[in-house]
Amino acid sequence: MTVNDALRAIAGFFVLASVALGYFVHPGFFLFTAFVGANLLQSGFSKWCPMIAILKKIGLRDQIDQPKASCCAEKAA
Repeated sequence: MTVNDALRAIAGFFVLASVALGYFVHPGFFLFTAFVGANLLQSGFSKWCPMIAILKKIGLRDQIDQPKASCCAEKAA
């Protein structure tokens, strides 16, 4: 799992959980939904998200390592 995959999964979980809590427990939980949305919006413009720093610190990679092309494969083709 990459940083971007984890970020999307966490954001989706937070939104769904806060909407459910807002509906079933207390409407104040909708403020958390707004916070997550505002954070996603600002990260789209600033290219900075605090959750990405946390995910990188725990060891997730930016992208999946791609196998390197062999020089022999190019010659055979």
